[in-house]
Amino acid sequence: MTSKHAERTPVSVFGGPTALIEYGGLRFLTDPAFDAPGEYPRGNGHVLTKTAPAAVDPVELAPLDVVLLSHDEHPDNLDHSGRALLADVPLVLTTRGGADRLGGTARGLAPWDAVELPRPDGGTVTVTAAPAQHGPEGCEPVTGEVIGFVLTAPDLPTVYVSGDNASLDVVRRVADRFAPVDTAVLFAGAARTALFDGALLTLDSAQSAEAATILAARRVVPVHFDSWGHFTEGRTQLVDAFTAAGLLDRLELAGA
Repeated sequence: MTSKHAERTPVSVFGGPTALIEYGGLRFLTDPAFDAPGEYPRGNGHVLTKTAPAAVDPVELAPLDVVLLSHDEHPDNLDHSGRALLADVPLVLTTRGGADRLGGTARGLAPWDAVELPRPDGGTVTVTAAPAQHGPEGCEPVTGEVIGFVLTAPDLPTVYVSGDNASLDVVRRVADRFAPVDTAVLFAGAARTALFDGALLTLDSAQSAEAATILAARRVVPVHFDSWGHFTEGRTQLVDAFTAAGLLDRLELAGA
């Protein structure tokens, strides 16, 4: 094993889609959602329900260097407290439309756009926007634009953050460019709503295990599989799916 992979990238998971990734001396936070449990009306009688609080107070996470925001249009990815947090973050990387809506320090990226960020040690981290498909084929006019992220540096292992993605074809496209991936932060949970007759809006557990194989991921850290009522699979299903695939040793669950 090369020296690039000798040290595991610290990833702390706080519930829902929110995780802290410490990489190259920088602190990256994924989709910030820290509100207390409650309901979020979505129009046409649809409601998203948060069922559990985050495992951390956002003030405890300062200082942050970058927020990796997969999209701004759904409250389970960016809620009221998450929006408030953005004002204190030097850089928010998100979709092009999201950057227009958010303003401030938000910078919009299209899939495969890349940003180089200076590291405290004088090197750089490259953040590449990855495609994501938040539902079945053709979902974008309804679910909106979503991106994932890939973190790379010459001396560090590759980290992939899927964002809300339901397509293994998208995962294959990421793998074509970046596999093997050391750490895959996968938005799992088999999210379903009334949209598209209940079709998957994120990967289910079996797909998450398959994604690990496609990416040749040494480690999978699942997020976005708890704390919301529209997730239809959780910890038990993830463990079962990775066990069935012979990949349980790659699965890293918070609190396990």
